Amino acid sequence: MTPSAVESPAGLIITGCTVLTHDDQEEAVFLENAAVVVRDGIIEEVTVAEAVAGRAADEWIDARGQVALPGLINCHTHAPMVVLRGLAEDLPTEEWFNDVVWPVESNLTERDVTLGALLACAEMIRAGVTCFADHYFAMDAVAEVVAASGMRALLGEAYFSSQGPQAREKSLEFALRHRGAAGGRITTALAPHAPYTVNDADLTATAELAHAHGLPVHLHAAENRDQTEASLARRGVTPVEVLHRTGILDTDVLIAHGTGIVESDLPLLEHARGRTAVATAPRGYLKFAWPTTTPVRALRDIGVPVGLATDGAASNNSLDVWESMALTSLIQKSTEGEPRWLTSRQALHHATLQSARAVGLEGSVGRVVPGHRADLVLVDLTGPHTRPVHDLAATLVHSARAADVRTTVVDGRILMRDRRLLTIDVPEVVRELDERLPALVDRSHGRRIQEYDT
Repeated sequence: MTPSAVESPAGLIITGCTVLTHDDQEEAVFLENAAVVVRDGIIEEVTVAEAVAGRAADEWIDARGQVALPGLINCHTHAPMVVLRGLAEDLPTEEWFNDVVWPVESNLTERDVTLGALLACAEMIRAGVTCFADHYFAMDAVAEVVAASGMRALLGEAYFSSQGPQAREKSLEFALRHRGAAGGRITTALAPHAPYTVNDADLTATAELAHAHGLPVHLHAAENRDQTEASLARRGVTPVEVLHRTGILDTDVLIAHGTGIVESDLPLLEHARGRTAVATAPRGYLKFAWPTTTPVRALRDIGVPVGLATDGAASNNSLDVWESMALTSLIQKSTEGEPRWLTSRQALHHATLQSARAVGLEGSVGRVVPGHRADLVLVDLTGPHTRPVHDLAATLVHSARAADVRTTVVDGRILMRDRRLLTIDVPEVVRELDERLPALVDRSHGRRIQEYDT
């Protein structure tokens, strides 16, 4: 493109970097000494650096020594749960829920949720995460934080059947009220918690609401093998079969974890009428000592995208999608007994294109290509731990760290530049949160929001 004399300045030009893009077969391609031109929040051009010399822009970034990637997507988390980081350690799943997490969550106020979401968004922005899929309570507060922080998010108000039918209606009302908010950066979903906390009638009603209002569904299912075995023993069907018979698999559904997916589930997932995706968060599975992991290879073979996730920081201790990317690759190699699977390039595919598909944003984010929203991160590869570079994909997946992210851009707006956050005051958030912690973590009342019994 040759700019005319009267052409208005671009919103942002990033130049001198290596850009990760994709060819027509979705293979990763690295363009060296490249430039990205952004106008009105959209990538207008990906070209050689020389082509932008002398052009005007509102913001200009010299990114020599850095790699421009699509912003990472955290496909399943509970952002406010950073307030529980490190509180429930070295416990089996049932004790983790019943003895610590669900009693503490009964104390949460809307302000606690706000503070947790602020801290989580700051952590994710600093780690190059530009979009996250969240599934929690008091989600009006989370939506406000997303809007103010500049991030992109798929949000859902979680509910249990034990809360009564009004909780399901609240989930719908939230989804309709915030759909398309924050200039389109917020998309929404219905969010039943899981088949073990939401009964078949509520799941069926949720599926009907999803169809009626054109909404996706985001829930936990087949989180671990124990849940699958308990469901078979008590109900004669797997959790995935529950989703099938209640119509959830006829909607666009994002399934969190799926380490309990078994072979008989695969045909149901393959032939689901809606867009079905799974989010994998491997660090938590290791912490809970679950014997299986998300069957990424089997799901990929049947065309089900698997996006990368962290889950909440109460189980993961961080919201680091870089770590999830590396762990997914390594654990899949170990599980499959095959060093050629999952390769670094395949891991990048899950981190970009497949994660965008998982959260329903394919064609909008997940690629650095003209016409997509300008959700970008710049990664500095000049540190000693990333040199030399023999295989750039391997360097990004297995050597680079979240702290190597220098700049984070969402919708063409710079949220972090040269490691400086521009939209969130972290010290003030931490100060207020520290004051609230004693009341927040008190468990002497004996309450819990739900019972974990699978």
